[in-house]
Amino acid sequence: MALLAWQGILRLNQNRRQQTALLETNLRPQHYVQALVQLSVFAYWGWYWRPVYDHSTLLLAQVVFAYIFDMLLTWSRRERYVLGFGPFPIIFSTNLFLWFRDDWFYLQFLMIAVGFLGKEFVRWNREGRRVHIFNPSAFSLGLFSLVLLTTGTTTITWGEEIATTLTLAPSIYLFLFLAGLVVMYVFSITLVAASAAAVLFGLSAIYTTTTGVPYFID
Repeated sequence: MALLAWQGILRLNQNRRQQTALLETNLRPQHYVQALVQLSVFAYWGWYWRPVYDHSTLLLAQVVFAYIFDMLLTWSRRERYVLGFGPFPIIFSTNLFLWFRDDWFYLQFLMIAVGFLGKEFVRWNREGRRVHIFNPSAFSLGLFSLVLLTTGTTTITWGEEIATTLTLAPSIYLFLFLAGLVVMYVFSITLVAASAAAVLFGLSAIYTTTTGVPYFID
């Protein structure tokens, strides 16, 4: 209902200003390659943990919502919307880490909306272009995870199950490593990935030294 109301208001404003919503197509490889790699993770993981496949309908619903929300948000701020595969990797990467349980699933759509709002409003100038600063899925996952951990309400999500069932798939870490190599090879992001791994290793070492227990137990 909220999206329909938004669309109605947007249409009225466009008619009043005599503007037309423009739609362009740009199929960027970094979007559909990421989406295919992420989909392969879902397929492999779901073969050994059935709820992943059961989640596919809700995953599709999020993709549809993401496209509609992104279109309305873009047309509310400018005339042109670039249609591509951009929402797919955002939805897939979000759902690789966090799903809300059925009674709370409306928060999943709110989390998706927050990610796109961050993509639209949290921006900076880089090489003469106005671009978003944060990865949209990381932005919303970070905010929502912080709230869930602070309020002690992680039980309204499948977060623990997601974290503990990935290893049901044999050699899942090797699979993730090889899948990551595909993305790194195609888009030359090896330095970024290596830096992130080094920082994570360093923080884990500091945590283990400070507390006497490992940060990750698998």
